Amino acid sequence: MRARRSLLGIVCFVLIAAPLYALANESAYTDFDTKKCRHTLGREAEDYGEWHCKGYGGIAVFMSAGDQRIYVSYGKNARDEPAASQTLASFNGEGSRIEWRMEKGKPFATIMRWSTTKTDEKGDPARGSTLVVTRLGEGGVCHVGYVDGRANKNADELAREIADKHARSFVCGKDKPIVLGEQRPDFSGSYDLEK
Repeated sequence: MRARRSLLGIVCFVLIAAPLYALANESAYTDFDTKKCRHTLGREAEDYGEWHCKGYGGIAVFMSAGDQRIYVSYGKNARDEPAASQTLASFNGEGSRIEWRMEKGKPFATIMRWSTTKTDEKGDPARGSTLVVTRLGEGGVCHVGYVDGRANKNADELAREIADKHARSFVCGKDKPIVLGEQRPDFSGSYDLEK
């Protein structure tokens, strides 16, 4: 009888704690439309300029672009953060929505689905999609990980897993970005201008 009560107590605790753990982090979403941002033209032929936008709660979103690639960073010093020099290896473009991973109402990471274009073995363009997870806050704003958005039906969940498990403790410039899930041939990983 005593063992049965102990087992019942453990089961009840797990059933109560599991949903609390699942709700520990939540998401907010904002649209990302460069037409609604302040744009500064670039000066070189392959420099498309900079976009200064507002994200969740007024957090600054900074995007620059050149050579058919984008760079997205966040925060009041977004232009000077590591993310401002991080992009994907293949040609790419920004997503239309930002998912903000939150804890107690405060964002600690973002997830944006970037479009990618790689040349396949025949020389034809192969279109892909990469979910880019970026850490926010003190300690630097930088890419934490990537998920192939076309190879994984649960790509959003995998990106949230990277954010929730790694973003807060990730050390920019030291830790290597994480890739979760399956990867198609058109998947594109990171390309860091600083390296």
